[in-house]
Amino acid sequence: MTDTPTLPRKGLPRSADVLERIKPNASPHEMRDPYDIGETLTRLAESGEALTIYGADLTEPLLARIDSVHPEEPQFTLDVVGDGTIPAGTATFVAALGGNAKLQFELESNWPASPGQPNLVPAVFPEICLVLNRRAAPRLDTPVNGSFAATFTLMNKQFELPLCDYSIGGVGLRATPEQAAQLYLGRKLKRVRLQLGPALAIVADLEIRLLRPFRSFLLGEQVQVGCSISNIEMQMHQHLERLVTSHRGR
Repeated sequence: MTDTPTLPRKGLPRSADVLERIKPNASPHEMRDPYDIGETLTRLAESGEALTIYGADLTEPLLARIDSVHPEEPQFTLDVVGDGTIPAGTATFVAALGGNAKLQFELESNWPASPGQPNLVPAVFPEICLVLNRRAAPRLDTPVNGSFAATFTLMNKQFELPLCDYSIGGVGLRATPEQAAQLYLGRKLKRVRLQLGPALAIVADLEIRLLRPFRSFLLGEQVQVGCSISNIEMQMHQHLERLVTSHRGR
């Protein structure tokens, strides 16, 4: 796994942390790469984010955290809150990814607990995770031939990615699969220069919230990179807000 910054770990999940399942009429994208799934589960373990567990024989959902992720094998361990046990069969797990995305996956098991540790339950990586990105603010598409790009340095390498859309709270970027190999959900990009047209450039910290492969007719295989703005100076935020407001009014 790639080294990531250590996050403050949350306390034990409470009833207020219960999340609903992704609705059938939503349009999540699928995460299938075991590396991406491992990175995401590791981030959830580090942050202590609550997992809501739905099972066929459960009258109420259970709550858990990810206690740990195996450093080499596609395995992780659940820390189930309270005295509840996961009933044998298929269980659905739901977790929040940052502030505006939701993760959901299913696993089937008898869910045996670790010897002497009834709250710790081993599990294997899911083959597929659904990720639903919930945009907090409307985003504006950038012109096809405009001067819109994001420039930043990562692991001593310079990146310049086209900017697809932007809002007061975040931006959408486009990357090649080779560029996206350096990116993962939750990764923080520091001091990103966002060129928003020929006359405005701002600097902000970004956090990756969405990675979605797609195929472009002209460019071939590409990856959509959705980012939230995690840190920005007040003056630059005001410039961005004025730009978004002026373009939405047109």
